[in-house]
Amino acid sequence: MRDIPPEDSLIEYPSDFPIKVMGRTRPDFAQTLTDIVLQFDPQFDPATIEMRPSKGGNYLSLTFTVRATSRQQLDDLYRALHGHHMVSVVL
Repeated sequence: MRDIPPEDSLIEYPSDFPIKVMGRTRPDFAQTLTDIVLQFDPQFDPATIEMRPSKGGNYLSLTFTVRATSRQQLDDLYRALHGHHMVSVVL
């Protein structure tokens, strides 16, 4: 992946950036994904996670608002979350 010059980015860095992750409801879902987020944003506060269960309770949506410091950081975080077997969707 090539680096995009800062002037061509739609995001100003650093900034707070929400990432929504959805997957099947499991007892360890939130903690497992929080551990991944903390690898890319060590200052992330887990108390800020927004959790929303699906109507039937089979799926859980988590919104992590991370402190984005670069395009590379966000790309790497998206790849790590998307590649995890518990994750169905990353937005």
